Parts: sequence; structure tokens; C-alpha cells
Amino acid sequence: MERLLPTEEAEALLALTRDIATKELAPQVAEAEERAEFPEAAYRLLGKSGLLSLPFAEEHGGGGQPYEVYLQVVEEIATAWPSVAVGTSVHSLTATVVAANAASEQQAEWLPRMLGGDWLGAYCLSEPQAGSDVSGIRTKAARDGEEYVVHGTKQWISNGSCADYYILFARTGDDPRRGLSAFVVTDGTEGMSFGAPEKKMGLACDVTTQVIFEGARIPVAQRIGEEGDGMRVALSALDAGRLGIAAVATGIAQAALAHAVAYARERVQFGQAIGDFQGMQFLLAEMGAEVERARATYLHAARLKDSGKSFSRQASIAKLTATDTAMRVTTDAVQVLGGNGYTRDYPVERLFRDAKVTQIFEGTNQIQRMVVGRDLLR
Repeated sequence: MERLLPTEEAEALLALTRDIATKELAPQVAEAEERAEFPEAAYRLLGKSGLLSLPFAEEHGGGGQPYEVYLQVVEEIATAWPSVAVGTSVHSLTATVVAANAASEQQAEWLPRMLGGDWLGAYCLSEPQAGSDVSGIRTKAARDGEEYVVHGTKQWISNGSCADYYILFARTGDDPRRGLSAFVVTDGTEGMSFGAPEKKMGLACDVTTQVIFEGARIPVAQRIGEEGDGMRVALSALDAGRLGIAAVATGIAQAALAHAVAYARERVQFGQAIGDFQGMQFLLAEMGAEVERARATYLHAARLKDSGKSFSRQASIAKLTATDTAMRVTTDAVQVLGGNGYTRDYPVERLFRDAKVTQIFEGTNQIQRMVVGRDLLR
């Protein structure tokens, strides 16, 4: 798989990621996913290796790398362990909120821990009745002196009960758009508890739970931005988060393609490798083209972001393109392996299950099409 990276440093970072993914992450995946274990050691390793800090400013302990480099690192992680890649993307989303919106004093206090691997983050936006419709959030934060008292339930929270901090969006006013505020909530806050982990179709090691607030008290000093800025804060990070999921999905597709190609070389039927049949070659070629297309869309959006240009439409295009690709390519990979592909003895069935949710979270692909269509009509 050829890569075009902007610097020798970026090439070294990707080589480091590939080494960690191959030697440290990949050997654990099948067993850990079967047991639905939270991969804490994997995140600590990525943090100590500097791979959780890549797209952030060096002054706060970041790697100072372009977003296009960071996304290729996420894709590389996803080829080995998609659950960890999703958790990495979610963590980066939380740190992006702080880096883009918090006061300088807050950044100085929080970002070094977030970027150094000491803290792993979770993003508390969705609720049982409010997924893509952020204006439907009901969790309330009532001001009481120098604290807010929070009541409400968040749902589908990746890193769930395992995070060290949570970016919380709660209603501080009645206006659908100007009534939200954002907060950093640290683990161990009294009045915060967690539901049981969701029993999901895939991404079992991406522990996903409800986060429940029952009178939790959060200092005003932990609010991000002004009261009522929550909608702007939430939307400011979502485009970057969608690119993270696009990279994850591309990694899933790339892994499925690699397994399919290897199997087609080795599986013999009618006296020859099945890869020698033209029909199989055409199928693999289409899978390869799909993966390349997905990678190209997220890299294009990332380069727009890196250059300071608008990239919202391109982020949505990348997200829907890459995640639809992951679903198609993993489906075809199962087909290439035939009956073996349908068993848990081979990894393509797990990749197939992991791929599905990428079409749903960080804004469903139906929402992405709405975003793209409206932007084109504007």
C-alpha cells in the first residue's frame, strides 16, 4: 500500500504506527473483542508513543502534524484494531473541543494530560431522544453559585465508563440553539454514574454506555466558552470527527481487502488459485478501487482543513463515502472467503460487523447526504 506523506517525519510516524499496530495491537484483537475488554493498555501505549497528540499544537504537548498525517495514522490503527481506532478518534474529538474553544488557562491545565496519554476522553452529546438532532438535548445544567447542577442521561458514549474526562453538552437555557453549554467533567465526579455496556453487533472493545447525571455538581471554571455557546462548540468539532470516522472506515476496508487478496492467492479450486479466475480478479479490483477512493476523499478534506479552507461538505462526503465503502468491501471480503468468511475463525466477519456502525455514528449517512445537498444548493 503506497502512501504519499508530506515529510520524512510523517513517514517515520506512520512507520512507527504500523510497527505498533502489527506487533502490539493485532495479536490481541480476536481474544479481546471476544471478551469485550476495554483496551486501556493500548491507549496508554499510543499516548506514550505520541500518537494521541499528532494534530495539536506543540505548545500544549501536541505533535504539530497536519491533519492528513493524523488521519493516516488513525487508518493504520484501524487496519489492526478498529475499536481502538474509534476510541482514538473520539479522544481526538474531545481534545479538539478544548483546543479550539477553551480559554488559554483551561488549555494549559487540561491539554497536556489529554495529549500525553494520561487522560482518555469521551464525548457526551447524544441522548436517548437526541442523536443527530442536537437541538433535542434535554440534559439540564442549572447554575447554583459557582457550580452547575446537572441532571440527565447521555447515550451511545464511546469510552463510556472507562474515560478519564467527558465533554458534556447540557441545556442551560430554553432556546433550542442558544440554550446549550459545554463542560469538561472529570471521572469520579459525584452524581455521575454509568449504564451497563451496550451489547453491540461489532466494535465490542469500544465500550459504549449511558452516562447518567443525577445532581452532579460541575464548577463554572469547567465550562468551555460562554454560557449558551454549546451548539457552536459541538458543531466546531464534528467535521473533524467525521474525518476521523472516515479514516477508521477506510482502515477497516483496507484490512478486509488484504485478507481477501491473501485468501484468493492461497485458496485452490478446480486446480488453480481462485485469484487466477477473471471473475475474482474483477471483484478484487473493484474492492481495491473502492478503498483508494475512500482514502482520497478523506485526504482531500484533510488538506482543505490543513490549508485553513472550508471543508464541511468535503468532510461529510468523506464520511459517507468511506463508511459505505467499508460496508461494501467487507461484504465482498466475506464472499471471497465463502463459507470460511462466515465463521469466526477468519477476521473478515468481524470486520463486516465492525463496519456497519460507521454508517451510523458521527451523523448517519442520511444526515451526511442532507448536509452535502443543502451545501450544494446554497
